[in-house]
Amino acid sequence: MLDALGDALVAFSSGITVVPPRVAVRVPDAGLLGSMPGYVPGVALEVKLVSVFPGNHHRGLPSHQGLIALFDEGDGAPLAVMDGTYITAIRTGGTAAVATRALAREDARVLAILGAGVQGASHLETFPRVRDFDEIRIASRDAGKAARLASRYPRARVASSFEDAVRGADVVACCTDAREPVVRREWLKAGTHVSSVGGTFGPEIDPEIMSAARVFVEWRGAATNAPPAGAYELQGMDADKLTEVGEVLAGTRPGRTSEDEVTVYKSTGHAVEDAATARLVYDRARAEGVGASLPL
Repeated sequence: MLDALGDALVAFSSGITVVPPRVAVRVPDAGLLGSMPGYVPGVALEVKLVSVFPGNHHRGLPSHQGLIALFDEGDGAPLAVMDGTYITAIRTGGTAAVATRALAREDARVLAILGAGVQGASHLETFPRVRDFDEIRIASRDAGKAARLASRYPRARVASSFEDAVRGADVVACCTDAREPVVRREWLKAGTHVSSVGGTFGPEIDPEIMSAARVFVEWRGAATNAPPAGAYELQGMDADKLTEVGEVLAGTRPGRTSEDEVTVYKSTGHAVEDAATARLVYDRARAEGVGASLPL
């Protein structure tokens, strides 16, 4: 999956994909329903409908729920409808891991995961695949959730606070639904890589970090489009100063340039990630004969 996600980012940055900005309908004081269509030639023609309702944590439901529909890129015929909740979770952590593989120091050994929900679990699954972490610190506003997540991995432990988790870490993965920054510039040591996939309803990263770091994105449109298509942290930034991860993977623009450089990967999620992951799921389902066929 990580290689497929990397290939999708390269395809996007090369200009061969067709992906309009995400649009969303907001439900006041509750959440939003977003539409994310995309076309990656030779991979998938798809659309995802995804709802983001942060209050679902109190209902025992995921905050992100969705459906993905695949279509034949030759004749437009519908091919499949699949659950988008798990795909969204694992492709988000997976793409962040791809960025970390490209941008974090090779000697990174301490990982801090901020947030112990669905994305915290996704990052715990994917990040150890790209670096050999000796220690993983998990911090959450819910200590019980942090403890349950840490119990899944022998090298993981619960940190007492976000600051406790971040200080001294080589890689910091922000996976929260915070409305204000959860990581501060003064907590970071030189050479840290910061990954942020949260911030649907507000900034997750301190503005001082965004100003001091080299910033990497899935697409520069995250700075020129308002949320939820764009990222809160990127509003007002010069899009030309941002680097797409696909450009780093393709070798057309540099990634990390020094051991002391602080790098930031700011994600908004992108339809090419859904396309790449949904194609893997569809092909696997067809190969194993699972799923239900319905006449239309």
